[in-house]
Amino acid sequence: MISDDDLFTLAIFLGSVAMLLIVLYHFLEVNAKSDSSTADSTAKKIPLGADPVAFSPGSAVASKVKPR
Repeated sequence: MISDDDLFTLAIFLGSVAMLLIVLYHFLEVNAKSDSSTADSTAKKIPLGADPVAFSPGSAVASKVKPR
């Protein structure tokens, strides 16, 4: 049967490996080059320095409202 010390060592080892894999995954995800022909071309991008409120989806609805 497995002793408490062996179980503790196994838990520490597997937990450390899991954390290293998580950090490696996030490092690779952040530094991955995106395919600009698929996802980026369909997304609406806000120009650099522009007011994000003016490009929000609600602004299109608000511009059709007539002022009193």
